[in-house]
Amino acid sequence: MLKLGVNVDHVATVRQARKAAYPSPLEAALICEKAGASGITAHLREDRRHINDKDMAQLAAKVHRLNMEMAVTDEMVCIATKLKPHSCCLVPEKREELTTEGGLDISGNLQRITEAVNRLQDAAIIVSLFIDPDNEQIEAAYSIGAEFVELHTGAYANAKNEAAREKELKRLITAAEYADKTGLSVNAGHGIDYVNIDGILQMPFLKELNIGHSIVSRAVIAGMEAAVREMLDLMQEYPN
Repeated sequence: MLKLGVNVDHVATVRQARKAAYPSPLEAALICEKAGASGITAHLREDRRHINDKDMAQLAAKVHRLNMEMAVTDEMVCIATKLKPHSCCLVPEKREELTTEGGLDISGNLQRITEAVNRLQDAAIIVSLFIDPDNEQIEAAYSIGAEFVELHTGAYANAKNEAAREKELKRLITAAEYADKTGLSVNAGHGIDYVNIDGILQMPFLKELNIGHSIVSRAVIAGMEAAVREMLDLMQEYPN
């Protein structure tokens, strides 16, 4: 069964807009779990623009299965090995970006990423690498022993027309097939919403979708529990 991991970063974004004490990412995460989400994702950024250290500690302690998104830095590896989330997804990070742009260049940073992966796995943390749908990056992810890749679906989600969207979807399908053949488990995420998920569900071998902004946005109108359930209903179309 295809799993849903809900990213609660933008619950914290709303809080930080007013430097308030609410809304609580932990409270949102617990509602997501109650609604049927299999996991919770949160990205502790270097600049702490939304999720902060207290949030991450609370989430690690209280949610059933936490996926910590993080840059490949000594600081983040140290935090993760202390908190021991269920899994960590290593992502590229730039201070000026609105959201994560593009996937990791594993092959170009092999030693640094390998060291981070080894330290996390030594702490019994499952490791996923956020990559573009590219065979070279898939091979690099496999070579350093990661259990999962998370295929970056942003180019598909942001495509300007149907032809471009179909081209990006074919790339994702081909990459998912290649990753599975290589021996990696496959997740996907970035920019997935209630409309474009139809194409994402054509990708084979998926284990989990990580979705944040569209669910939090829908929750403003319908409530968090309803927003999660609506996405799960759409995901029921995925062939198991």
